[in-house]
Amino acid sequence: MRLVKTGITLAFSIVPFSLSSLAMAQSGTGDPVQPVGQRPPPSEEAPEVRGIPDIGGVLTPKGRLVIEPEFQYSHASVNRLTFRGIEILETLQVGLLAAEDIDRDTLTGSLTGRLGVTNRLELELKVPYLYRDDTRVLDANNDITRSDTGQGIGDIEAALHYQLNNPREGSPFFVGNLRYKSTTGEGPFDIDRNAEGTPEELATGSGFHSIEPSLTMLLPSAPAVYFMNLGYLYNFDDDVNEAIGDDTVVNSVDPGDSVRISFGMSYSINPKSSFTLGYKNDFIGETETTITQDGLTTTQNTQSLNVGSMLLGWAYQFDDDSVINANLEFGITEDAPDTTLTLRAPIGLNVF
Repeated sequence: MRLVKTGITLAFSIVPFSLSSLAMAQSGTGDPVQPVGQRPPPSEEAPEVRGIPDIGGVLTPKGRLVIEPEFQYSHASVNRLTFRGIEILETLQVGLLAAEDIDRDTLTGSLTGRLGVTNRLELELKVPYLYRDDTRVLDANNDITRSDTGQGIGDIEAALHYQLNNPREGSPFFVGNLRYKSTTGEGPFDIDRNAEGTPEELATGSGFHSIEPSLTMLLPSAPAVYFMNLGYLYNFDDDVNEAIGDDTVVNSVDPGDSVRISFGMSYSINPKSSFTLGYKNDFIGETETTITQDGLTTTQNTQSLNVGSMLLGWAYQFDDDSVINANLEFGITEDAPDTTLTLRAPIGLNVF
């Protein structure tokens, strides 16, 4: 399968600080006694299930700060005709076709902070650190193997999430999200190259700014919460003007934009435990690159990509302030990574 990103990473997780209690309450095991004939007031807070953390869903209450350390391991194996040249994203490459057998491993440690400004507005900041290792068999007949590594800070992200409605009982919650990805990581045109233009290390960032608006829907239905998200990732183009080797100049690059969709269900096993099943798919458009080689300027377009993954998640809540999540993604399309394992341990505290 071909290695992808999305983001980032796109990762799968649940943070059910109150999902289990919500589902149990709706099933009649935890509601306070109500006078006969009096309907309990509708909930004004979205159920606390984060189907996919990078796109929002659950909101942190006003005055509460959640610190979330995260570890992620991703593996992809490639045995096909691939691009040998400039890697703009893990799925967007510019260069010549060559037969290669590639194993790609990525370790990412990140720290995310989420602050509840109001009960309906949340701010988020994520700082990642990456280690990448690619092993390539460049010539199967002679068994020529090359190993490249890269490590450093990744692209820092900032986001805001806003709950749009206060639904009646049985109606869905809607949360609007806006995410920005910076270029703090070392991009593909920032890394060192030899005289032939071959990279001497791997990039830790995409090299391009991006912004993603999205809409999340959450529908409680005891003992489950259904979620769905629809987003559009826009990558800003850039005049790179970077010499690659002695006779090639990359003039400009316009990375392909993406339509992103995900949906699934989080199920409460008991007040402390829950699991999540879901699916996500990114439809990545063509990347357009203008290159000058030997005095001739041409425009190249990559193929569009279809990146689909099945999602599994488990969570255990220790107390009101801490929970642990284990999440697994299986790539089911040719462009998706083979497997991605993510561990998170968010800790909450009141700051005002």
